[in-house]
Amino acid sequence: MDKYNQAIADCGVTTDDAVVAAKVNEILEKHLEENRRPEVLRQCFNSIDLTTLKTTDSQRSVADFVERVNAFEHEHPDLPPVAAICVYPNFVPIVRTVLDVSEVDIAAVAGCFPSAQSFIEVKVAEIGLAVEAGADEIDVVLPLGDFFDKDYEEVCDQLTEMKHSCREAICKVILETGALKTAENIRNASVLALYSGADFLKTSTGKENPGASLEAAYIMCECIREYYEKTGRMVGFKVAGGVATTEEALKYYTVVREVLGEKWVQTNEYFRIGASRLANNLLGDILGTETKFF
Repeated sequence: MDKYNQAIADCGVTTDDAVVAAKVNEILEKHLEENRRPEVLRQCFNSIDLTTLKTTDSQRSVADFVERVNAFEHEHPDLPPVAAICVYPNFVPIVRTVLDVSEVDIAAVAGCFPSAQSFIEVKVAEIGLAVEAGADEIDVVLPLGDFFDKDYEEVCDQLTEMKHSCREAICKVILETGALKTAENIRNASVLALYSGADFLKTSTGKENPGASLEAAYIMCECIREYYEKTGRMVGFKVAGGVATTEEALKYYTVVREVLGEKWVQTNEYFRIGASRLANNLLGDILGTETKFF
């Protein structure tokens, strides 16, 4: 057995979809209500990677997008900012120029997002360019074709190269759980990404396949927990792909908190929510009035 299949075989995380669904329901029944607190809403807001990934994005539209984050600091100085602004790599220089809020990171999708279908040389070049332009965080996609071919060596080689190209930037690996579908596939992909050096596991691109699910989040967090127990290295979790309401955000927060523990959710260092619509909904619930700030 090669080291890739050995790492998967050594993982004790369940691959029974029914068990996973039951565990998620149990967590929510026991703990969701206790997280309906103002401080949790604020923490969820502070964990948002505010995202614009449209084909119509332009230098002007991205600059205007960033200016809303700048304005938020002045209009709501009592509230924490979002965690990061997430854009296509060619817009990183615009965000770097316009952004005035030092606590907000610059994230870029790179490595031929969202399909990850290109030469590895193109992927690492795009990542390197994004980091050189000022990206603090890079979101890359696990090569799903190679994964389904069970060419785990190629999957890990590509992820390792992309991680290396990130240099000091945080590397978030998108599993595209909607395409993986089963608990077994999500577990196996999580293990490969973790042992390839991922700093975060992320659910979805939100582009080509079904988005995030609570069941996928549970499996990924269980893999992160087991990896932490074996290695002592904390790896973050990012949910993305269809998270739009406060209720959805609270459910993911609850799953992450119960599986991984308080230290994963007490800051935005290890917990993120990739969203474009969620920010206004969360902000409205925090303020007690409907808002269209972003």
